[in-house]
Amino acid sequence: MARIKRAVNAHKKRRKYLKLAKGYYGSKSKQYRAASEQVRRSLRYAYIGRKLRKRDFRRLWITRINAAARMNGLSYSVMINGLKKQNVEVNRKMLADLAVNDAAGFAKLAELAKAAK
Repeated sequence: MARIKRAVNAHKKRRKYLKLAKGYYGSKSKQYRAASEQVRRSLRYAYIGRKLRKRDFRRLWITRINAAARMNGLSYSVMINGLKKQNVEVNRKMLADLAVNDAAGFAKLAELAKAAK
């Protein structure tokens, strides 16, 4: 039985990792072993980062809403609770955008939330 040589497949696999490692520093972009370790680590960080990004943005939105709410004499929790009682369905992303770009519109929502007490 003839033995199987892996030359083509092995080169394809290595070329794939080295292509992903382009731009890395030093041996991490030149040597297969160092590149494959770094690429695996980088892909793991990218996967984790996609989950963390959602948390980070929500924290940012809440911070912005809280700051704008306090300028209108409310706390974040009172504002959100008041909007829920008034059946105003605006998500945190939109509220944060209003807080930054449309202070007058946010003030009207804050008045609505105050009225819900």
